[in-house]
Amino acid sequence: MIVLSDVTLRRGSQKLLSDVSISIHPGYKVGLTGANGTGKSSLFAMLRGELGQDEGELSIPPNWVMAHVAQETPSSKVTALAYVLEGDQEFVKLHKELETAEGEHLGELHAQLDAIDGYTTESRAATLLHGLGFSNEQINNPVDSFSGGWRMRLNLAQALMCRSDLLLLDEPTNHLDLDAVIWLQDWLIKYAGTLILISHDREFLDAVVKHIAHIEHAKLTLYTGNYTAFEKIRAERLAQQQSAYEKQQRERAHMQKYVDRFRAQATKAKQAQSRLKALERMEEISAAAVDSPFSFRFFEPEKLPERLLNIVDASIGYGDTIIVSDVKLQFMPAQRIGLIGPNGAGKSTLIKYLAGELQSQTGESWQAQDLKIGYFAQHQLEQLDLDLSALEQLRALDDSINTNNKAREQDLRNYLGSFGFQGERVDEPVKPFSGGEKARLVLALLVYQKPNLLLLDEPTNHLDLQMRHALSVALQGFEGAMVIVSHDRHLLKTVTDELIIVHDGKAEAFDGDLDDYALFIKEAFKKDEALNNAEKPVVKDLSKKEQRQLDAERRKQLQPLSSKLKKLEKQLDELTEKSDLLEKVLADPDIYLEQNKEKLKKTLLVKSDADKALQTVESDWMDISEEYETAMQGL
Repeated sequence: MIVLSDVTLRRGSQKLLSDVSISIHPGYKVGLTGANGTGKSSLFAMLRGELGQDEGELSIPPNWVMAHVAQETPSSKVTALAYVLEGDQEFVKLHKELETAEGEHLGELHAQLDAIDGYTTESRAATLLHGLGFSNEQINNPVDSFSGGWRMRLNLAQALMCRSDLLLLDEPTNHLDLDAVIWLQDWLIKYAGTLILISHDREFLDAVVKHIAHIEHAKLTLYTGNYTAFEKIRAERLAQQQSAYEKQQRERAHMQKYVDRFRAQATKAKQAQSRLKALERMEEISAAAVDSPFSFRFFEPEKLPERLLNIVDASIGYGDTIIVSDVKLQFMPAQRIGLIGPNGAGKSTLIKYLAGELQSQTGESWQAQDLKIGYFAQHQLEQLDLDLSALEQLRALDDSINTNNKAREQDLRNYLGSFGFQGERVDEPVKPFSGGEKARLVLALLVYQKPNLLLLDEPTNHLDLQMRHALSVALQGFEGAMVIVSHDRHLLKTVTDELIIVHDGKAEAFDGDLDDYALFIKEAFKKDEALNNAEKPVVKDLSKKEQRQLDAERRKQLQPLSSKLKKLEKQLDELTEKSDLLEKVLADPDIYLEQNKEKLKKTLLVKSDADKALQTVESDWMDISEEYETAMQGL
C-alpha cells in the first residue's frame, strides 16, 4: 500500500502539506481534490519521485509499476499505434529481442510473449486509440502530424497501455470530448490497479472513484465514498456557519425566481422541470461551494427579441468540404441546447457558424436586429492582451460599450472580484496567468457584454470545481438563449433542456437525456469491438494429443537450460574446491615469511582470479536458474 507518515511538503516558503498521515490500499480508486494551488500536482510529483518531502516518510511498494501521463510528446515520425505500444515496456523489450534472436532463444522469447498475452498487444493499443477518438486511418499517422490536444490523447493512451500497479492521472478529460470521456470512464472502472485521479469533472469522479483525498489548509483527508458523498459530508460542516448558510439561501431564492417564472408559462413546462431538478441538486451540493471565491451573475440582456436566430437548410464546412448539411435551427429566449456527438462530427464547426466565424455554403439564415452574441472558445484565451492587466482589459471593454456612462474603477474591481480576481492580481499583467485564470477572465469579459445568445464551446476546460459550480448557477439564471458544447456532463445536465446530436453530417434532435446518450455510446463501442473481434483469426482449443505434443516441445526447449545448469553446477563445485585449497595455503603462517614472499604474491593472484571466476559463475547460475523456473511454470 501507499503510506504517508507525518509528511510535510513545501514549495518555497509555502507549506502545501503539513504532518499528513494516510494509507491508500491496493486497488483503491481515489479522487484527489482541492482548490487550485493547494498542492495536488506537487503531491503527484512526490509520488513519482520527482519531488522529495521535506519531513516525514513516504512508502510505495518497490515492485510496483507506476504509470502517468507525460506532459510533453517528443517529435517523432513513428505511427500513433507504435507510440502507444511503447507504454507496454515488457512487450517492447521482448519485441526488440525477437528481432535478433535465433534458435533456442527464439522459442524461449515466444513463450514469454505468450505468457504476457503479447499477441493481442497491438489489438489492445488500437482499442485504446479508438476509444480516445482516433480513427483507423489516424492510428497509422505519424505522431508529428497531430496537434497538441491530440498528442495529449496519445500520451494518455500510452499511460493506459502500461501494465501498471499505480496509475496517476492529472485532469485526463481536459483534451477529450464527451464520447471519449464516457469511454475512459468505463475503462477506469474496470482498471484493476490503484488509481489516483485529479479531476474537476464531478460526474466523472462520481462514476470512477470510491474514495476522495481532499487537500485543505495544508491537510490531506481521506474520505470513503465518491465525490457527491464527500461533498455532502463537507456541506454539513460548512452549512453550520451562518454566513455560509445565508449565501446558500440567496442562491436558492435566485433560482426559485426563475422556476416560478417558467411555471407561469405553459409552454415552458420542460424548462420549469429542469430548473426544479437543478434546485433539488443545489440542496445537496451548494453548501460545499459556499466558501468559493466566485459568485457572479449574467446581466439581464438589454434587449430580448422574441426570436433571436433562424437557420434553414444550411450546409457548413471549410472550402469545398461540407461538414454538416441541412441544418435547421431556431433560437428563442430561454432556449438551452447542448450539442453532443462524436469527435470530429462538426460540433465546433456548427458553433463557429452560429458565432459568425464561418459562412454557410448553402441555405438561409435570419437574425434579429438586436441579436448580441457572447461566444466562448478556447482560441479566445489566446486573444487576450497578455501585456495588459485584467482591470485594463475590462476598462477598455467598458469604454467601447459604455461611451456615455463609463463605470467607476471600484465597480470594475468589484466585478472582477466576483470572478476571483482580487487585490494586486487585478493590476498584474495577464501573461503569467494560469489557463484557469485566463478562462475566467474571458468569461468575465463575455458576461460584461450582456449577450442575449450565448455560444459556449468547452467553457469548463481549465476551470476548477468551484468555478464550474459558479458558472452552472449563473447559467441557470441566464434569460437569453444558449448553445453549449461540453464534456462536463454535470454542467450539461443542470443548464440544458434539449440535446442536439451532430453525427453523420447531420444536426438533429436527440431523443433522450445524457444517460441515454451514454448508453448509446457504449453500444456503439460494443459494436465496433465485436466487428474487430470478428476480423481476428479464431484460435481453436488443443486436443489432448496436441497438448502432449506441445508440452513435449516445451520440455525440449528446456533441455538447453537444463544442460547449462548442470555445466554451471560442475564449475561451481570445481571453483569452490579450488578456493578452499587456496584458503588453506593462505591460512599457513609460514607463507608470510620473507623467503616465501614470491609464493604469497602468486597465491594471492591465483586466489583473486578464482574468486572472480566463482562470482561470475554464481551470477550466471542464478540467472539461468530463474529462467529455468519461469519456463517450468509455463508447462
